[in-house]
Amino acid sequence: MSNVLSVGLADRAYDIVIGGGLVDRAAALIRPHLRRPIATIVMDEIVGGLHGPRLIGALEADSVTVQAIEISPGESAKSFEGLAGLCDRLLELELERGDVIIAFGGGVVGDLTGFAASIYKRGVDFIQIPTTLLAQVDSSVGGKTAIDTPRGKNLIGAFHQPRLVLADLEVLDTLPQRELVCGYAEILKYGLLGDAEFLAWLEINGRGVLGREPIALAYAVRRSVQMKAEIVGSDERESAGGQRALLNLGHTFAHAFEAECGFGDSLKHGEAVGMGCALAFRFSARLGLCSEADADRACKAVAAAGLPTQLDQIAGHPFDVGALINHMANDKKARAGALTFILARGVGEAFVARDVDPGAVRQFLIDEGALP
Repeated sequence: MSNVLSVGLADRAYDIVIGGGLVDRAAALIRPHLRRPIATIVMDEIVGGLHGPRLIGALEADSVTVQAIEISPGESAKSFEGLAGLCDRLLELELERGDVIIAFGGGVVGDLTGFAASIYKRGVDFIQIPTTLLAQVDSSVGGKTAIDTPRGKNLIGAFHQPRLVLADLEVLDTLPQRELVCGYAEILKYGLLGDAEFLAWLEINGRGVLGREPIALAYAVRRSVQMKAEIVGSDERESAGGQRALLNLGHTFAHAFEAECGFGDSLKHGEAVGMGCALAFRFSARLGLCSEADADRACKAVAAAGLPTQLDQIAGHPFDVGALINHMANDKKARAGALTFILARGVGEAFVARDVDPGAVRQFLIDEGALP
């Protein structure tokens, strides 16, 4: 059984289908989006080995010619070099502007493929089939596509909405537990930023989500996607003062730590987000915006999932405070050089805080364990 949610963007609206066995039924769902019976699938080598034959077989059984491109796994693929390599392969395959590219993988594959689709021959359609929990509840929905640079994460990219998102919960069976926990960090984020009742549900049922209990997992994915779809529908391009910026709760801290760790496996994106959410609430309490009790509750929810909440839990610690502040100043949310954070007045009450005092952030990070 599947749930279908929609992102309301007028003529660019699209469905998000959530359920089991969607890879095996992909042909029927994808076929209406193909102008000719050709589909190009981009996947990393791990997903290709685990699930590639099923998706390819399903499409070929419906008389769709499949062209598969495999890329290296890991965040390092989201680079200028990785983008150039993928675009070259697309040109080699002679894709037409009316063709569709399928991003079959986690957030790295989705971000890289979506960005390539946005610039290939000035833009072609693409479909997201996310295979990680993090990608299913976050990066596959909303049309943000990007690559990383040594100066920061996701700084080069474009808004390019998919035509369809298929979130097959069964592919999560092969997902390593560390990756599942990373996705859970983004699920927690939704409760922390805008739905206190959802956070309360997660506090009771989080163990079931992390244990891959079908009913708990399906509800957590559906509620997360529903929240993101509603926010994206009201503020597609993260306008000044718009709701979409709230989805970056914890991310200003997180991206700075990721950059300092070289976007490697020592700190996964979801781990950084979990840590960032804990820091955002502790910083909010430091500024008198929310209560210590709310900050403690947020940190306990993050820690209960096995995610870091303290700097000394991150490999590569200690961090240089000057380097962290520099990354934050170059964050996409920064305006006129001023630091911008998503802070909270309480659980479920996040807001955009502009012109945050760099001195206050610096001292907070030092007190948290960063090197002065």
